[in-house]
Amino acid sequence: MECYVLIGAGSAVFTRGLLADLINAGEPCEVRLVDPNPVALAVAHGLARKMIAHSHVAITVRASTDRRELLPGATVVICTVGVGGRRAWEQDVFIPRKYGIYVPVGDTIGPGGSSRAVRMIPAMLAIANDVADLAPQALFFNYSNPMAPICHAIHHHAGINVIGLCHGVLHVTHYLAAQLGVAWQELAVTYAGYNHLTWMTSVRHPQRDLDAELKALAVRHIAHQDDNPFSWHLYQLTGAFPAVLDRHVCEFFPQFFRTGAYYRDQRLGVEAFSFEETIRSGDAEFVAMQHESLPSTPLNADIFARESGEHEQVVDIVKAIRTAQPTLFAANLPNQGQVAQLPSGAIVEAPAVAKSGQLVPAGPVELPVALAGMLASRYAWVETIVVAAVHADQATFQHALIIDGYADSLSQVEHMGSELWQHTRQFC
Repeated sequence: MECYVLIGAGSAVFTRGLLADLINAGEPCEVRLVDPNPVALAVAHGLARKMIAHSHVAITVRASTDRRELLPGATVVICTVGVGGRRAWEQDVFIPRKYGIYVPVGDTIGPGGSSRAVRMIPAMLAIANDVADLAPQALFFNYSNPMAPICHAIHHHAGINVIGLCHGVLHVTHYLAAQLGVAWQELAVTYAGYNHLTWMTSVRHPQRDLDAELKALAVRHIAHQDDNPFSWHLYQLTGAFPAVLDRHVCEFFPQFFRTGAYYRDQRLGVEAFSFEETIRSGDAEFVAMQHESLPSTPLNADIFARESGEHEQVVDIVKAIRTAQPTLFAANLPNQGQVAQLPSGAIVEAPAVAKSGQLVPAGPVELPVALAGMLASRYAWVETIVVAAVHADQATFQHALIIDGYADSLSQVEHMGSELWQHTRQFC
């Protein structure tokens, strides 16, 4: 019987989705919820108990603020950690705004991604060391951002395997299928890249030649400047479609969006993909789940819908690994030849398949030299920000800001970097 330990269970949206998927799977299992915040943990625990009681599936649930109490005997460990929560995340975006830098997300790259990495990596290494000590045979999954630096740090500094999961590739497959008017399962997609900038180099359908249709869609979206025009323009220029659409992809190209100027006179993170609305929505959703977790509140039946489950597919992946099913999944793993043009050992998002009790790269994917080139500096940034985080080195943090390309002067690197460093180090 599987024993799932969810670290960061106070992210109750994911907890709810994972429970929905486990209940829909109908297999007996144990779920252990861990979060250092007792209020958030109580919400997740209360919601989980209600869902299980409503479903009558043989799932047991435990909760603790101490992960070492719940890790022994785990067969699957999943991290959805967000050190500092939304309050820390806000400053990752608001501090750069003081220096004229506007972004819609700020959790993957850019000054905000650097700030987040510095507080996330020490926490994730501590978790990884506990997993190695107390549950060395467990499958270990990471969902937290920034994905590539966290997974790189765990592989290189904790010395254990971790599988990075993100719903981005699947999400964009659904998006393109809807644009083309086909079922997403009918599309065969070839892809590889860096999490939140993964290049779909081929999109195929068994009965239709999609090239002309995709090119026509690109022309329309670019002309109307609607519905991810930058991603469609990149497709028109490169022949590869980027996952995960403009909200994330724009952040990888600071030379075009440093001041936040987007299409139709909108600013990224303000009028376009409002960051404030993202934060308000997250806060409101937690309040709603806090209410829903109360014994007196009726449980919404839609909570068990498959569409509302967790979209990174971890339940499906665990099943595929246990039964050696040859199903392909998007996973972030060290580069072992799956993309020859990228550095060996770099964390690459590409197809993976179950083999020998693990998820391993499914095979090589060739990226055109231009696409690999667009990713090259990002991997240099990863190595630099990991060093800054592991050694608590502010100078190296500033080096990462230089490589990243958002700052418009060394003076800005120093002043903004100092402010971000002081902000994020308080959580370490």
